[in-house]
Amino acid sequence: MTHPPQGGPQTRRAPEQALAPAPTGLPAQRRSAWAVQSRRLRAAATTEPGRLQVIGAVLALLVVVFGAVTALEISQRASAADDVVGRSQPLSADAANIYRSLADADTMAASGFLEGAQEPKAVQDQYRKDIEEAARLLVKASANTDSSTSSWQEITTLNELLPVYTGLIERARANNRQGLPLGGAYLRYANQKMSDELLPAAERLYAAETGRLDRDSSDARKWPFLSLAAGLLVLGALVWMQRRNYRRTNRVFNHGLLVATAAASVVLLWLAVGHTVARAELRSAMAHGQESLDVLNNARINSLKARANENLTLVARGAVLTADGSADQYETDYTAGMKALDAQLKKAERLADDAGGSAPVIEASKRVAEWQERHRKARATDDRGDYEGALKQIIGAEDSTGQSFQQVDAALGKALAHEQGEFTAAAEDGRGALRGLPTGAAALAVLGAVAAILGINRRLSEYR
Repeated sequence: MTHPPQGGPQTRRAPEQALAPAPTGLPAQRRSAWAVQSRRLRAAATTEPGRLQVIGAVLALLVVVFGAVTALEISQRASAADDVVGRSQPLSADAANIYRSLADADTMAASGFLEGAQEPKAVQDQYRKDIEEAARLLVKASANTDSSTSSWQEITTLNELLPVYTGLIERARANNRQGLPLGGAYLRYANQKMSDELLPAAERLYAAETGRLDRDSSDARKWPFLSLAAGLLVLGALVWMQRRNYRRTNRVFNHGLLVATAAASVVLLWLAVGHTVARAELRSAMAHGQESLDVLNNARINSLKARANENLTLVARGAVLTADGSADQYETDYTAGMKALDAQLKKAERLADDAGGSAPVIEASKRVAEWQERHRKARATDDRGDYEGALKQIIGAEDSTGQSFQQVDAALGKALAHEQGEFTAAAEDGRGALRGLPTGAAALAVLGAVAAILGINRRLSEYR
């Protein structure tokens, strides 16, 4: 009989047990290496050199993150400010000029019709210039507008309707040269096409582009809260580390940490001051520039529409009445337009913040009052049956409503040029306040991170 050897029984592992797989997860060898490294890291963290290495890595990472977040946020604000100066506001101004050109063309068409069979060359040239300017601005706007936007739809509508309108005007002129009454009908139909379709489309285009300008300005003025918070966190961490270093070594300064602190402080100060200046200038551009431009553009448009309606009152000779049949439609529209013009001029005068802006508005208001007085006299003359006398008071070279209109238009043009200059100067200053900040923040962040690491390494060298 065979007996087991002395020293106690031994259990032999079954083949299945010997080949049993390791527990799920990492292989045993890899788990062991990971565990060893983890133990080493934990052990290192319990020593001062190990803690310094961890702190140095965290400080460098925080400084780099601060620089990256600042560069990203300010790049977005700077891009929006670029859009305000280079795209949104110019497109808004172009949309207003499209409206003005169309309205002025309609006014010139009616003025030329009143002159008789042979229109003055100056009137024809101005009409042609207005149509060409509107077409040019539409091409420019379409080249700078996304096809998926509402602005593109309005531009398409205007491009389709403009040839229809000019065709009606040419028919009106052809009939007028032959002395046919049908010319007046074509002119009224053309005016209706302009008033009911082209000008509303131009007005919607202006509203859409002005809305985009408001959004771009708002985006540029948003506070970079994430960057500011990151900057305060970095400064707090750097100050804490220097205080810790002082309490453990009694050394007041660590040159590397001082450089890192200075770099972070410069970025944070640059960020706060630069964005504050940009925000203030862009807000000024909108409040003192664009708001005045909007009011003045509307005033100029109403003056053009009032002039067209004044001319058409004589062209139609009472053929077009209001819905209730109680009054002449064109005279009613003229009165409403002049009332709106008065209100807008008063608002523009309140918004003007210097003599350069208020003086032309005051001049326009005086000329509007003169225009209204002359218009009342012309209407009284026409009501007495003196059509030729009324015609002279409307389109005559001197002491006519046409002369008053030209003076109003010139004053409004001067006011618009002044406010456009005010807007551009303020917006350029706002954009300039952000220039260089993204690149500077990134460069200073890299400098700060390197300095923090060098400062910690200097402390570590004392343990070697």
